[in-house]
Amino acid sequence: MKKILIVDDLHPAFKLAAEGMGFEVDDLPLIKKAEVLEILKDYEGLAIRTKFRVDAEVLAAAPKLKFVARAGAGMDNIDVDIAEAKGIKLINAPEGNADAVGEHTLGMLLSLMNNFRKADTEIRNGIWDREGNRGYELMGKTVGIIGYGHMGQAFAKRLAGFGVKVIAYDKYKTRFTDDYASEASMEEIVKYCDVLSLHIPLTRETKQMVDEEYLRHFRRPIFFLNAARGEIVNTKAVLNAINSGQILGAGLDVLEKEKFPTLGEADFYEALKNHPKVLLTPHVGGWTFDSYRKISEVLARKLKNLEI
Repeated sequence: MKKILIVDDLHPAFKLAAEGMGFEVDDLPLIKKAEVLEILKDYEGLAIRTKFRVDAEVLAAAPKLKFVARAGAGMDNIDVDIAEAKGIKLINAPEGNADAVGEHTLGMLLSLMNNFRKADTEIRNGIWDREGNRGYELMGKTVGIIGYGHMGQAFAKRLAGFGVKVIAYDKYKTRFTDDYASEASMEEIVKYCDVLSLHIPLTRETKQMVDEEYLRHFRRPIFFLNAARGEIVNTKAVLNAINSGQILGAGLDVLEKEKFPTLGEADFYEALKNHPKVLLTPHVGGWTFDSYRKISEVLARKLKNLEI
């Protein structure tokens, strides 16, 4: 009987489905890396979420490993090159949390454009400032999406009905215009968009992609959203662009440095946390009670179709 080791918090739907396929499943979400290295030699499958990194050391300790199941979208916590060189198959579940990301991104945008956080804080502190909290309407704006995979498409679908024009750029796709977005070049994105939203993976190519030079190309002030990966963006560049008026507001679900104390020690943290035009959430865009279940269900379906 083939064995799967779960080393993170996955919805029980994955384990139940895998056992129904004949796998023996050990669900150990609190296991430490050192313990994994000791026992992984006995497993054909490894299931992870975000906390566990599948690096060269882990892969070297897993001679029988046939697949890694990533409960989520990004594969940046897996050394993909080494895994593929060893013939280890990789599956993930972007379909499972795309709806959550689309809704969260839209929520951040509406909050930024209407000063929800600022207005709420002021009223709680005895300030009634209508003029200072006057917002913008989405109607008539152009929204630019970078990356038109599951996440970008989900965000575009949520924008339907707001009277916006959605244009999308994806370096690795062509002819993807649909009912929700029109394919565009990067030149069109920087020329026309009023809102910029990132939905791309973290790779060597995209790391620190959004820097001061990148932002200088935009022809008009924009609202900026990142629910992808924090290291794609240079945070200081975003703060500078807000202070110069190039960015009207930034909604960041992900950051270059995440969790405390790491984030608190970052040299941009004080400016970031005190900026009234920045909205922060703790990397929860794709993490809802609903997506927790859906991700495991998607992984289970892909496992069923996996030839191992």
